[in-house]
Amino acid sequence: MEVVSSAPGKVLMTGGYLILERPNSGLVLSTNARFYAIVKPFHQDVTLDTWAWAWMDVILTSPQLSRETVYKMSLKNLTLQCVSSSDSRNPFVEQAVQYAVAAAHARLDKDKEDALEKLLLKGIHITVLGANDFYSYRNQLEEHGLPLTPESLAAIPPFTSITFNADDANGANCKPEVAKTGLGSSAAMTTAVVAALLHYLGVIYLSVEAGGHFQEDNGSMDLDLVHIIAQTAHCLAQGKVGSGFDISSAVYGSQRYVRFSPDVISSAQVAVNVRPLQEIVADVLNGKWDHGRASFSLPPMMSLLLGEPGSGGSSTPSMVGAVKKWQKSEPEKSLYLWGELSKANSILEKQFNKLNKLAEEQWEVYKSVINSCSMHKAEKWMDQSVGLNEQAVAAALIGARDAMLQIRHHMRQMGEAAGVPIEPESQTQLLNATMDIDGVLLAGVPGAGGFDAIFAITLGDSSCNVTKAWSSLNVLALLVREDRHGVCLESIDPRLKEITSAISSAHIH
Repeated sequence: MEVVSSAPGKVLMTGGYLILERPNSGLVLSTNARFYAIVKPFHQDVTLDTWAWAWMDVILTSPQLSRETVYKMSLKNLTLQCVSSSDSRNPFVEQAVQYAVAAAHARLDKDKEDALEKLLLKGIHITVLGANDFYSYRNQLEEHGLPLTPESLAAIPPFTSITFNADDANGANCKPEVAKTGLGSSAAMTTAVVAALLHYLGVIYLSVEAGGHFQEDNGSMDLDLVHIIAQTAHCLAQGKVGSGFDISSAVYGSQRYVRFSPDVISSAQVAVNVRPLQEIVADVLNGKWDHGRASFSLPPMMSLLLGEPGSGGSSTPSMVGAVKKWQKSEPEKSLYLWGELSKANSILEKQFNKLNKLAEEQWEVYKSVINSCSMHKAEKWMDQSVGLNEQAVAAALIGARDAMLQIRHHMRQMGEAAGVPIEPESQTQLLNATMDIDGVLLAGVPGAGGFDAIFAITLGDSSCNVTKAWSSLNVLALLVREDRHGVCLESIDPRLKEITSAISSAHIH
């Protein structure tokens, strides 16, 4: 039996920094960039020595990194021991395996324990694959003399090997191990692995509908279990309790998110050698998970675009640390600024909700205004709207745009006060130029900001205006779009899917 699951990457449109503290919310969009986990037995049957020693083999394969890691897992205490090179270890998958197996023991009835034990004794082979969109191939395109366009990216074969960042002359490298685009690869990978394992072990039953997306109505409790285990595993692998929006969007898809109280996984932060993992997992599963999640997605006829400026990316943890330090040093100023930022975030959310409602109630009017505005700059949008209904749509568009300008203003203020480049000057110039393009509703730096990819929301068919402009500004427009669906079961190994015809025959290795 082979199980394949996938989980999406994310773009945090609003809520950067604020989302770390309840009850602040953030708007997070899930994307069509997906991480895949393939789970199957390592042995076809249970071997005698495995029965005798009560351990199992766990093999992790990462084809894009050309790595294979071998583990032994004790079926008594459910902990992993790496028996291959420590350089190839993946803490996110390690925690996902341990907690998923422990959850299986906690959730399955007694009469199913023998079947679970036999399945585990066959060992587990896990393969992880990330869509190309999670990683930066900009350097490879430039080395091959290819234009920085989506067409060049589309010509790269799926799941192409990833280039490692080289150390600098002093041997000190502050960049990540591999160049990424900021879509949350570790969260998507952790979620995909947890979902695949829980389904494989018979704890949950994910279904596949047309298009390969999970039918949430048929299994919200199963999704909740994936969420709890993935959040816990991800926090432990990171060594800290983050906001969790990246895991939540990987599980449930696009949403309005409020973080959970960190105390809910406090028991998981106790060393396993102090308390048995089974007890820790039971506490986590029985904890009060008080995160907030509400349905959200972009209004119709709007598109998410991401552009990679090629500035090398930023370290989110160090930026968050600097902002927290500033909050403690200037509590009054930070409180005021966070309040203003929260107001602007709320206004943007209300304008999007209003646009979704207008689209639902007055579709023809809405469609006409969006199509018209997509061909003009923002200052002319009201001129394109004659009747009251048309003006209501245009006013909501301008309200959303103004709210984003306020968000950007306050984020820059926060960055200046904390001494970190939340919206660096180079990004400011790029975002201003983007927002001045026909049909662009708004643009910003997602999440914690910095030098990662920027995002833009466009109207109608105006996306091509942005990709052309970005290319002339040396910005690589990515293939990422919003896809509101979360984790799902895939019918086959993604490498066997028919590869869509590429625009060019360029192959990059």
